[in-house]
Amino acid sequence: MSGFHQARMDLGVRLRRLRENARLSGKELAERLHWQPSKVSRIENARQTASEDDVAAWGKAVEADPQTMDALVRQAAGLQERQDSWRQRHRTGLAALQDDIRDLETRTLLFRAFEPGVVIGLLQTTEYARHVFGKLGRLYKSAADVDDAIRIRMRRQEILYDPARRFRFVMPEAVLRYRLAPPEVMRGQLDRLIAVTTLPNVEFGLLPFEAPLPSALTNSFWIYDNALVGVATGTRDLLLRDAGEVEFYARAFEEFCEVAAFRDDARALIVRALDDYTAHPPR
Repeated sequence: MSGFHQARMDLGVRLRRLRENARLSGKELAERLHWQPSKVSRIENARQTASEDDVAAWGKAVEADPQTMDALVRQAAGLQERQDSWRQRHRTGLAALQDDIRDLETRTLLFRAFEPGVVIGLLQTTEYARHVFGKLGRLYKSAADVDDAIRIRMRRQEILYDPARRFRFVMPEAVLRYRLAPPEVMRGQLDRLIAVTTLPNVEFGLLPFEAPLPSALTNSFWIYDNALVGVATGTRDLLLRDAGEVEFYARAFEEFCEVAAFRDDARALIVRALDDYTAHPPR
């Protein structure tokens, strides 16, 4: 068992004890917090990482003493900043990882995301996601919960239609052509991208093949408001809160935006790739 998962289990146990001491069922606590009952269960059973806000709300709902809650909030903050390996974290399942990401997204108003090798998760179709999760599951030997992970990812996409939130996405044009799924799945995925570019709160940019790049295309990263950056490497999942690091990734993102194609220009690149899949499907 990884250190991350053990720490998450310890926090879940302590939170469950607080709930039981308050003589509340999981459903009753969820009602007080205006959560789905499943979220209480996921946190208590270490299938989801409780955020600092989650823990603070939990403590208020069960009327825990301030000293206890300060300690638990610090424990939750430590979990958010852990840098455990993806291999260890994937052992808890792909669905659990999607739940953690979804919970973070619900607290974010401005999203900035750069992905160098795969269609951005919030923009994926069901079938494209199935092929991506299938490959990840084999690589990281994840729990066989691909269907659950896809269901949660598709539910995550509902946030795109919240006008209070703003999304800025950038990917290389090459991602449109990477064979992570069969041609018919790729065609459906490209159609989905064209539709997304019409959403008023979404900026979707592509780095054309001929664009002069400001830096090498290495790791993907997500910037949540101006408070947190998630950086995915092959073996590490980093959550960075240091202001200097957040600023570094914000600056890198803006440099990519300066050379990216947006709106009609981005749609033209997608249509060109779509035409190639239709006229000359890869063998």
